[in-house]
Amino acid sequence: MNKPAMRGHPAPKKPPIPPQVKPRPRPTTRPAAKKPAAHKPTINNFRSRLSLIMLEAASLVITAALLVIVLLGYSADRFSGTRFFSSLLPFAIGVVGLILVAAALLIGWWKLRTRLRALSSLLPPMLAAGLALMVGWFAIQGEFALAYGHFRALVGGKQEAARVTLAHQVYAAYRRYDTAQLLRLVKRSQEYNAVIEEAAKAFDLDPNLLQGVAATESSFLPRDSQDGGHGLFQITRVPKIATEQAGRRLGVDKLSLLDHRHNAFIAAATLKHYLAEMKGDLFLGLLAYNIGPTNGGLRFIMQQYGVTDFVTIQPYLQQLPRDYPVRVLSYSLAFRLWQHEGQLPAYEEGKNAVRIQRIGIPGLQMEF
Repeated sequence: MNKPAMRGHPAPKKPPIPPQVKPRPRPTTRPAAKKPAAHKPTINNFRSRLSLIMLEAASLVITAALLVIVLLGYSADRFSGTRFFSSLLPFAIGVVGLILVAAALLIGWWKLRTRLRALSSLLPPMLAAGLALMVGWFAIQGEFALAYGHFRALVGGKQEAARVTLAHQVYAAYRRYDTAQLLRLVKRSQEYNAVIEEAAKAFDLDPNLLQGVAATESSFLPRDSQDGGHGLFQITRVPKIATEQAGRRLGVDKLSLLDHRHNAFIAAATLKHYLAEMKGDLFLGLLAYNIGPTNGGLRFIMQQYGVTDFVTIQPYLQQLPRDYPVRVLSYSLAFRLWQHEGQLPAYEEGKNAVRIQRIGIPGLQMEF
């Protein structure tokens, strides 16, 4: 039985029940571990790939260049002439065809390269290098020399035609020499080759070229001649700058023309001076060396008659030795052949002519 509440006093209130807080559930799984950063290629790997790409590119460029030389060289020989329908038009069509074929081959190589790289990254550069070696092997054969000659004539134009004409004058002069006479010159030169090579090296000249000058001037019999020449190179009047340069190279204040070493250095300095004056033209440089300051020198003679090369100056040299450069270079050729072959092959026998032309004239070889 409930007791009644007392008057004047309210009934006590029960304290409120606090709300129950549910505990947060703990995660049952661990956070995913961070993935390691992607592996970056090392410097060595980058260099290796760059080397392979450079090898491939260089091999393809070499292969393409040699093939273009061969194709254009043979085309220039096959279609040589001035007629439009029989020469000029067929050659032009051939050039257009060469461009189209080159584009097709480039596209084909790119597709083949993609397949090869899927197998191995080494295959494309190895195949390209193999092609370059194969074409390079062909380039050292005699047939390539003929194609290269035709290509030079195609690109060189008038200048190359003159060079070829003068070169064959030198070959013809060598052909006319008596082999026994040349062998005597070679034998006599042995005593002076050391000083000639030293002088040639000092003035950056071909030693065989200086040997040809000495053979022409004195036949390797140093003496004083009636026309005022002295010593191994028959030195007469030379530019002052040449004697100064020779003295500096030798390290002496006074030069003696009777000293074979001094004589060779003066000759080398003089030839170097005239070659520079004639802008590197070998025939004009030798001609200027021979003429010296006579009649104002070769440069004055050329200005007087308005000529610019050895071919056009020859008709005006009736009283001067215009064949001097040919004689020097034909002797130089003999020394070059002796150095390479150990003998002096007859020009007209078998394939000697082509082989001698491939060896080349000192100072006038075909540059690659």
